[in-house]
Amino acid sequence: MNVFLKNKYFRTFSIAEILSGAGDSLFYLALITYASKLNNYSLALSLIAISEALPKVFNSIAGYYADKTKNKFKYIILLSLFRFVLYSVIGILFAKNIASWNLVMIAIIVNLVSDSMGAYSNGLQMPLIVNLVNKDEIGEATGFNGGISEIITILAQFMGAGLLLVMSYSGLAWINAVTFFLAGILFLKVKVQYAGSNKQLPEQEINEQGFFKTFATSLKQIKKSKGLLTITIILALLNGIIGTVEPILSIVVASARNSMIILSYSFTIALVGAAESCGIILGSILGPQIFKKVSIFRITLLSAITSVATVIAILTKNIFLSLIVLLFLGIFIGTISPKMMQWLVSTVDQNILASSMGALNTILIISAPLMTSIITTIASANINLALYTLLGASLVILGIVIKVAAKPNEKP
Repeated sequence: MNVFLKNKYFRTFSIAEILSGAGDSLFYLALITYASKLNNYSLALSLIAISEALPKVFNSIAGYYADKTKNKFKYIILLSLFRFVLYSVIGILFAKNIASWNLVMIAIIVNLVSDSMGAYSNGLQMPLIVNLVNKDEIGEATGFNGGISEIITILAQFMGAGLLLVMSYSGLAWINAVTFFLAGILFLKVKVQYAGSNKQLPEQEINEQGFFKTFATSLKQIKKSKGLLTITIILALLNGIIGTVEPILSIVVASARNSMIILSYSFTIALVGAAESCGIILGSILGPQIFKKVSIFRITLLSAITSVATVIAILTKNIFLSLIVLLFLGIFIGTISPKMMQWLVSTVDQNILASSMGALNTILIISAPLMTSIITTIASANINLALYTLLGASLVILGIVIKVAAKPNEKP
């Protein structure tokens, strides 16, 4: 909080980041609500879930090109404005009389392109944040951004659920577009402020290595910090389960409207996102203090146990129990994230920071799109089979985490 209040450059930069995330939440809610009304809603929701997960696989490539980009501010601004154009087009298409499935497929493709651009934009942003704040404030800065982003996401989801009652899907797409436009303006403001001040962004050393050599170098630096690569691989397995929970729950809710809907479908999905987000906020803010003397491996074990409980809760088709367990799952996730980021920044060279962050993120989330694709595809044919498959996978991962966490030499 202190770095946000005292550093005006970081404050403006953070608000721009948060605006981008808020718009995405609005559009995602509108899209899945629209798709849930189609005849083959499970297939539509599965495709949307896959389109959300796939861009995360490109984190390494996006980070690599971010490190090779000299004028990072310029491209962050251009990307924001281009995403504004993309969602403006979606707003126009929603206002036209287009066949529902055609519209959903176009929106999915646009969402995939936009999120891929977002991966590149995120790679550009992290090195700038490192320069905007002091080195010992990086953990606080990223943790604060993560917590506030989750708060804004919650508000955006509930606002979207409310707006859908009085506003068209086209209107929400336009609001989404405007958030990217405002984010671009704020990024430009930070750039201009720095250009007009005595304090200038330092010239960054540009990574000239090839992609595979850079990836290998990043992994080598990550490996030299004992335990970092091990915990990353464990979390990657766990993320496969966690990343599948929300999309599979959206399908379960759509198939059990009579027993799981709270007020409306969109409001229920907003509650699902809010439960996990509230947990992440609590974990980001209170977790480092509450679990100060607890190793990341032990927190990961708690996350694995909670992920099993989450799948069981979904199997019972009890929406309230599912929300409660999701809250605790979010708390453990929120506790781990800032520690991991501070660990990474203190380990790798800054000229390959985005590449290393991309490599780490790629390892962390590579299983999520794969698991999401498999489970949601099964769900489109048989929802119960998909849930039992997810439960089996979560139990296997829990066993792996227990085995690794029991090794004293693996505790960071």
